[in-house]
Amino acid sequence: MNSNIYKSTVFDMACLQFDRAADILQMDHRLRERVKTPKRCMIVSCPIELDTGEIVVYEGFRVQHHLSMGPTKGGLRFHPKVDLGEVAALAMWMSWKCALVDLPYGGAKGGIAVDPHTLSANELEHLSRRYMQEMIPFVGTNVDVMAPDMGTNEQIMAWMMDTYSSYVGSSAPAIVTGKPIGAGGSEGRREATGRGAAYLARTYMQDLGIAPQSATVIIQGFGNVGSEAAKAFVEYGTKVIGISDVSGAFFNPKGLDIEDALEHVAKNRSLAGWNGGDSLSNEELLEQPCDLLMPAALERVIHAENASKIQCRILCEAANGPTTNEADAILLERGDVLVIPDVLCNSGGVIVSYFEWVQDLQSTFWTRDEVLSKLYVILERAKTKVEKQKQRYGCSRREAALSLGISKVAEAKRLRGLFP
Repeated sequence: MNSNIYKSTVFDMACLQFDRAADILQMDHRLRERVKTPKRCMIVSCPIELDTGEIVVYEGFRVQHHLSMGPTKGGLRFHPKVDLGEVAALAMWMSWKCALVDLPYGGAKGGIAVDPHTLSANELEHLSRRYMQEMIPFVGTNVDVMAPDMGTNEQIMAWMMDTYSSYVGSSAPAIVTGKPIGAGGSEGRREATGRGAAYLARTYMQDLGIAPQSATVIIQGFGNVGSEAAKAFVEYGTKVIGISDVSGAFFNPKGLDIEDALEHVAKNRSLAGWNGGDSLSNEELLEQPCDLLMPAALERVIHAENASKIQCRILCEAANGPTTNEADAILLERGDVLVIPDVLCNSGGVIVSYFEWVQDLQSTFWTRDEVLSKLYVILERAKTKVEKQKQRYGCSRREAALSLGISKVAEAKRLRGLFP
């Protein structure tokens, strides 16, 4: 790829992962760039009036990686460090993730460079609606379907759905997923990513002969994904000994009171000021001994400087791209850490987003038990495919997962041909 449009460390990381998987597949060079290169990207200005009367223009992004297998699908994040390269990398990973778990989607991702905590509810609504308004020419229930991500939530999805519905003149709940139940959302969607990651972690623990009831877990990131995973681990009897968010980390080898932590965050919007454990930095937390280490926040938190220091048996990548390529090489050489790669580990969110989309299109809704049961079946199937691929090629688990997703997208493009 000769373009510098997406130039960033995260996008370079995603491209290198693609190249390694494509090499394993011995992919035809005529297909490689078509499969790797994002189909299109949008950069929009989102001007809003603040409560003070000041006009501020925020920058928004959306990348649609490919539409060869159906509409694109992917989250929308509000974070001060969002840029086009990061969004493109996340869209690419979403493509392989959807293909891996057999969803009829291509990958997409969006973002606005903003700290949502600095906005009032009124300002947040105005920004969410303005972003959707700017995206209307490029999205649709069969074109591109958004979902919540870091810094966004159910309410933001409801505002965006209402904005799009007002434009088309009728209710269009399938334009976004991750909505509140009362606005066409799905039972089980809120907890899908975290609970799905915890479910896979438990299956791999059992494969290694680790009893969930005697295991310990550290979770970096206590947002929607991390907190839902923590609740699932508590149900499994697994001791949560470390948690963190942007304000800092808390650690107690005897176990943390997750319910108390959740109540504190509900009242204070972060873990800041909680007294439930010893205070550590996020970096220090990653290096504490545990059976399971789950990064559930930002990319590239496991890197060359700390990969040799982590003390876990299983690394569960509930975040997207939490492990750099250099760290991957170190962990592979160590040989004592089982990595559940992100495209498998955190796929529960997009799987249940697919369920929500289907339910909205059909106006037929399932119970939470039905949703989670269907989710676990798909996760088990994907895990089995990854393990067989790993054995077939003698490659890492990440390379196995990526090559499965990439090969499916490549085959779809090959069969459809190249429009002259």
